[in-house]
Amino acid sequence: MIKKYLHTRFRVSDMEKSIEFYTGILGLKVIEQKTSPRGSKLAFLQAPGTDSEIELCSFPESGKVEVPEDLVHLAFQVENLDECMERLKQAGVPITEGPIKSSNGTAFIFTEDPDKYEIELMQYPED
Repeated sequence: MIKKYLHTRFRVSDMEKSIEFYTGILGLKVIEQKTSPRGSKLAFLQAPGTDSEIELCSFPESGKVEVPEDLVHLAFQVENLDECMERLKQAGVPITEGPIKSSNGTAFIFTEDPDKYEIELMQYPED
């Protein structure tokens, strides 16, 4: 039935702050920005190596964005976790868990975007 996974929408409280986090800190690319017929501001972002998207949606009329702890997280593979941790530190973005190294050698940390959506950054062991 499903042909292809396309995107997931996350409602955000401050579009510019969220775009800065996802592009400036994580390195995603904005591929489109527009306003929906109902007035929502939308930004579609893409990570390197994928054609799936994250859709950020700002619609203040729908109320405050409150993300319950452990509701959802985005996971991204990174090349160098130490460099990512340093970049987060320089940007004043806290690491909320880790670094942790699993039994298979994968190292990972968790952080949060400006609305407290959890972000997992993972470095797989070299082959």
